[in-house]
Amino acid sequence: MEILHISAECYPIAKVGGLADVVGALPKYQSNSTISSQVIMPLYNNKFTKENTFETVYETKLTIGGKVSIYRILTLKNKDIGFNIFFVDIPELLFNDFVYSNDDTDRFLAFQIAVLDWIMTLNEKPTIVHCHDHHTGLIPFMMTQCKKFKILRSIPTVLTIHNAQYQGWFSHNKVSLIPEFNIESVGVIDWDGSVNPLAAAIKCAWKVTTVSPSYMEELKLNANGLEHLLSHESAKCVGVLNGIDAEVWNPETDNYLVGNYSVSNVQSGRKMNKKWLCKEFNLDFEKPLFAFIGRLVGEKGADLLPEVFKYALEKEKISILLLGSGHDEVEEQLNDLIDAFSGSYNAFIGYDERLSHIIYGGADFLLMPSRVEPCGLNQMYALKYGSVPIVRSIGGLKDTIIDINEEEGFGICHDEVTVHEITNAMERGVALYQDQSKFRKIRKKMMGIDHSWNASALEYIDIYKSLKN
Repeated sequence: MEILHISAECYPIAKVGGLADVVGALPKYQSNSTISSQVIMPLYNNKFTKENTFETVYETKLTIGGKVSIYRILTLKNKDIGFNIFFVDIPELLFNDFVYSNDDTDRFLAFQIAVLDWIMTLNEKPTIVHCHDHHTGLIPFMMTQCKKFKILRSIPTVLTIHNAQYQGWFSHNKVSLIPEFNIESVGVIDWDGSVNPLAAAIKCAWKVTTVSPSYMEELKLNANGLEHLLSHESAKCVGVLNGIDAEVWNPETDNYLVGNYSVSNVQSGRKMNKKWLCKEFNLDFEKPLFAFIGRLVGEKGADLLPEVFKYALEKEKISILLLGSGHDEVEEQLNDLIDAFSGSYNAFIGYDERLSHIIYGGADFLLMPSRVEPCGLNQMYALKYGSVPIVRSIGGLKDTIIDINEEEGFGICHDEVTVHEITNAMERGVALYQDQSKFRKIRKKMMGIDHSWNASALEYIDIYKSLKN
């Protein structure tokens, strides 16, 4: 069985969020003696591209909107990332130093058409085409409706929704960019007066998955306008909890860490990482260290963080370290706190992969006060590295974290995204930290939880097999 994943992101090539981590790990865990799992994505002008060499496997012309472009399909020549990966190189549209911009309609439409054009030339077609998010959402429609791709109609398609808030809307004025199809079918790509690639994929894909069971149920109530559609299509929808790449996220072998460790020497290993963080960011090692890693946007509850941090730092003897970027106003407010709470608080505005790993390996608690969290991978990384997650019970956070007040609990949960609930959860964290015997017991319990892709990859394989029966 040949599986082809189509995505805008893939770790370690190009990463904006959790989508990259999923697409960079799932194919490795799916591939075995009977299954070959591959990825195709755009070629960007980034650090990975500059540091590696590529080989052209296909080259032709692409016509979109009357404009003709030469494009190539490339593969990696000098590096093995654990699975076969292909790149669509359209220099004037895709080869940028960014993944996303304010208007990506032409870019990702060209990417999708190029992918299907290439598939048409293959002697052995994919057994399953697995699309990820709206950037690839028109592929199931084009495979079933566009005349030039009619020989692909029998290939099953799977759509995974990583975040339904982003749907790729564009005006019907651009419908002509899509290869010829029966105009009477235009309603399939329409939703509420716009072309909606995510809605089109939900309608046309053979199977629709989300990245956690709870998120699938939540989308039927709140999906940024797609609630009715997902409820209507619920028979083909299923939530499959994401996993993490245990080869990348392993404190015993992680090259980013200052000190490696396992469950048996977790105290000494984490002590080295926490000391490094405290020295680097002028924090007190003796205090419990709370951390936030992520985008500074409303979905993550980041707009409340300046007020949360100010209140918590004034009330409790704690340290806080933030790594992230997003809304300018939130960044400014978070930076303003550095001087006011020197020695107890610091922030790194931006993103640094190595620093994120060290934070997981050294921070005592990880804050995730999300308003929306389809799955969440950060809490799984935190568990693996022994940093207690403090989470809002929603989506994948609800599926993966059990509160310490419950039987077999190992995290701290709150129900609402308010300053009061978040700071109250942090106070519970301080109390847990002060009970070092309980704290260490919980830490070891967390690290023993298996959130690798093993089980989820098998679940996806079962889905693929069901579509071929």
